[in-house]
Order: sequence, then structure tokens, then C-alpha cells
Amino acid sequence: MSAIKSLDELKALRDKYKSSVDLRDSGDPESKVRISVGMATCGIASGSRETINAIIDEIRKENLDNVAVVQTGCMGYCYAEPIVEVKLPNKEPVLYGKINAAKGREIVSSHIKNGQVIKDWVVERTGC
Repeated sequence: MSAIKSLDELKALRDKYKSSVDLRDSGDPESKVRISVGMATCGIASGSRETINAIIDEIRKENLDNVAVVQTGCMGYCYAEPIVEVKLPNKEPVLYGKINAAKGREIVSSHIKNGQVIKDWVVERTGC
């Protein structure tokens, strides 16, 4: 990356990356869809970085402005990493396991846009 030589260049760079930062802002949790992606060591080793980037990309492509994507630590389901939790307003959260980039995009399309849980990918929550 070359050096920034003017205030206009700095503003253009800020605007270029602002939407990515906005997607990761939790905002008002009561009115937004919240997607949490497990980004602990086990998640990153299993591909969660690619998963979260695909989810953010798909949200941008679909112009969804009521969605916040956040990173989280270990959720306790290391065997099912990458883990993605979807929380729609006024609904119980859904925990998905073994979510790669393609499945992350499908979650945005099916669950976020159309409200259809993909039951085959749901991880059962068990008490610790």
C-alpha cells in the first residue's frame, strides 16, 4: 500500500472500509439480526475466517442493513467448528455447526432473508 498523501485520499480509504466496520458493529441488539462467528483458535483453524468473510460479503451483496456480524470466542462446540449463531429479533438463537464459506452464504440467503432455519446444520445445545 502506498503512502496517503492527502486528506481526500484518507477520506476515500475510510469510506471504502466503513461498510465492513459497520457490519461488525453490534448496534441496537433488539432491532438487528445478529450473526456471531466463533473466532477462537479452534474456529480459525477450522476456517472461520473464510466463513465470516463470506457472510459479510453476502450481506453486502444482498444490501441487508439490519444485520450485525460479530466475532466471538470459544462457544464450547469445538467439534463442530466453524460455529455460527444467528439471532433474529424476538426469536431464540440458532447455532449452526461445520459452516464453511458456501454454507455461510446459504445461511444469509435462507435464514436471514427468508426466515428458514437449515435444520441439517443446527448443533444441539447441551448443558455443560
